[in-house]
Amino acid sequence: MLFIPGKVIAAATFPGVVVHELAHQLFCRLFKVPVFEVCYFQFGDPAGFVVHGEPKKWPHHVLIGAGPFFINSLLGAFLSFPSALRIVEFNGAASVLDIALMWFGVSIAMHAIPSKSDAKSMWQSVSGKRASFLAKMIVAPIVGLIYLLAAGSVIWLDAIYGIGVCVLVPEILVAMLT
Repeated sequence: MLFIPGKVIAAATFPGVVVHELAHQLFCRLFKVPVFEVCYFQFGDPAGFVVHGEPKKWPHHVLIGAGPFFINSLLGAFLSFPSALRIVEFNGAASVLDIALMWFGVSIAMHAIPSKSDAKSMWQSVSGKRASFLAKMIVAPIVGLIYLLAAGSVIWLDAIYGIGVCVLVPEILVAMLT
């Protein structure tokens, strides 16, 4: 298995880190949760972060944590879509613009998976007496899946996801429309 230090991966895919943090911030604004500090990118661990206040409702907390999954996935697919169609579906030669759009798309989509910190925060929002048993039953599988996907990053699961979003989604859409 190819080992590349996390800092190198974060630097090479920095647009994804920036969009990940912007997604957290966007969902904070959406739910009127105060944001105290934002670091969109740094050469360190974590590569970026958002420090925010406590959401009033646990679903808001979960959506703030999961926001990057939706935003990064959609934006990554949208940016890479024209290039993926030309390269994959129509066997076209990749221009410099196509390569740039694919890099942006994949780097953004591969940072869609919420972090372990996001999962921990989601779980804390429903732990103890803060939320009902039903809330715990809804959030537990989400948190478990996030931890599983985070562990999968050692086998490049995040990169596989990013490539899948940017290459397979256009293929599926074309197949559905033809």
